[in-house]
Amino acid sequence: MKTAIYGGSFNPPHLGHRAAALTVTEKLQSDRLLIIPDRLPPHKALPEDSPSAEDRFQLCELSFAGIPGLEVSDIEIQRAGASYTADTVEQLRALYPQDELLLIVGTDMLLCIDQWYRFSYLLEQCTVAVLCRAGDERGLIEEKAAALRSLYNASVEIVPHEPIEISSGELRELLPRRLGRDGLTRAAYEEIIRRRWYGAQPELAWLREMAYAMLEPKRIAHVSGCEGEAVSLAMRWGEDPELAAEAAILHDITKRLDPEAQFALCEDEALALEDTERECPAVLHAITGAALAEKCFGVCGAVRDAIRWHCTGRPDMTRLEKIVWLADYIEPTRNFPGVQEARRLAETDLDRAMAFALEMTLRYILERGETPCPVTQRAMEYYQERTNRG
Repeated sequence: MKTAIYGGSFNPPHLGHRAAALTVTEKLQSDRLLIIPDRLPPHKALPEDSPSAEDRFQLCELSFAGIPGLEVSDIEIQRAGASYTADTVEQLRALYPQDELLLIVGTDMLLCIDQWYRFSYLLEQCTVAVLCRAGDERGLIEEKAAALRSLYNASVEIVPHEPIEISSGELRELLPRRLGRDGLTRAAYEEIIRRRWYGAQPELAWLREMAYAMLEPKRIAHVSGCEGEAVSLAMRWGEDPELAAEAAILHDITKRLDPEAQFALCEDEALALEDTERECPAVLHAITGAALAEKCFGVCGAVRDAIRWHCTGRPDMTRLEKIVWLADYIEPTRNFPGVQEARRLAETDLDRAMAFALEMTLRYILERGETPCPVTQRAMEYYQERTNRG
């Protein structure tokens, strides 16, 4: 059997890595391709905010899924100390004594392979398969391969490969800027965002796609309008418009669930409810939505709380919470008596806008013969007193 060995930090694994794996399986006809994320690379330190070796292993499983004959191996993760390739090959040789071992390297690695730890052992045990793009580097690689064959009787195979031009380092720079999704598999990107590894911030177009799939179609116009209004108010009042957008996009993701499903979700997620909240099931989507936004999309505490309080409000809200609450109330599809005044106040004084809109909300609830959530009453009184003092 042919066992191909493809190791690296995979920090994170990306579509370039996946394309290389596909080249190996197609052109080398390997029976088994082992993806081996290292625990501790010997040649360079991992960036301080890197995911753990176990987490990078998980990302590899997500990134390489579906490739025939491919396995993600934890052989280096389980081994203490620096992750030297020679030690890994020695373990694999013991596991697969009859196999032909193919060591997959890039062109830059081939050029310095005779500087690796125990390189002569590697050249004895493995065929070195170098993935080489067409062009000027081909001549350099052929020259190096010839030298290795002559000096060490090495077996070197040059494998034509057109790489995807992306690197892990570039992705680590792009992800905090809400970029880089097109360099990753969908599953890996979703997990990176969920865990907020690499300081990643979600691309807003992707976040809309995910959130809108969780909504009833008729609610999309409202959520879109709420996002636009939240961003506008954030820019007006010096708040982060991207965090406002995140909160607005996600604020209604559990709205479509009926009360029974809302209560079940609260139980599943161990969300403690006050008796007054149990008596007002219409507000539960704010509680469950905040919990799922944090669990599924890794939102920060400020965004989570803006979603949590977008329905009832509360006394002494943060500026982001007030912006999202008001955006939900005054977004362009809203059309009711008093909304224009609420819009005017939102542009001039957030606290007065809150006092006005909360009073309007309570009046509407009472006119419908319903019982308002007590926290909304307390919020109105808080902002009325605050604006009267001012």
